[in-house]
Amino acid sequence: MSKEKAKIGIITVSDRASAGVYEDISGKAIIDTLNEYLTSSWEEVYKVIPDEQNIIEDTIKEMVDNNGCCLVVTTGGTGPAKRDVTPEATEAVCDRMMPGFGELMRQESLKFVPTAILSRQTAGLRGSSLVVNLPGKPKSIRECLDAVFPAIPYCIDLMEGPFLECDENIIKPFRPKNK
Repeated sequence: MSKEKAKIGIITVSDRASAGVYEDISGKAIIDTLNEYLTSSWEEVYKVIPDEQNIIEDTIKEMVDNNGCCLVVTTGGTGPAKRDVTPEATEAVCDRMMPGFGELMRQESLKFVPTAILSRQTAGLRGSSLVVNLPGKPKSIRECLDAVFPAIPYCIDLMEGPFLECDENIIKPFRPKNK
């Protein structure tokens, strides 16, 4: 368990936001949410990129392999449209998949919209980093993060990453009690 400053990658996958057609509000929603959750020191590594599988793959690899991010959170590109390839890019660069994340996010989203079954969010491990795909809408981002984030700090602990401390009045991470 390391007390080092955590690096967290945030990737917005959007053709239009990456072209400057509109401002990226989804990536900023992730940053705002993480700032609310985390009390430990962390640094963002933030990119807005187009819906191109090779660019998504390269960006995830850069954040994990070169920037040392213990967590990479993507937003966008998880639906059924032809250009929605974020899950495929995530699967291509991860060593092991963590399907429970996607299952829980869809289950949570179904409480709000029946189209949640169209979502293809997933998560996986690359080396000692966790990669999590989130939907593209800020409201859905928060709902999904509220559902899965309690497991993220312990997952990072198990991979011997930095210790993520949270404001337990906002989000309570699960960590087993010492025996």
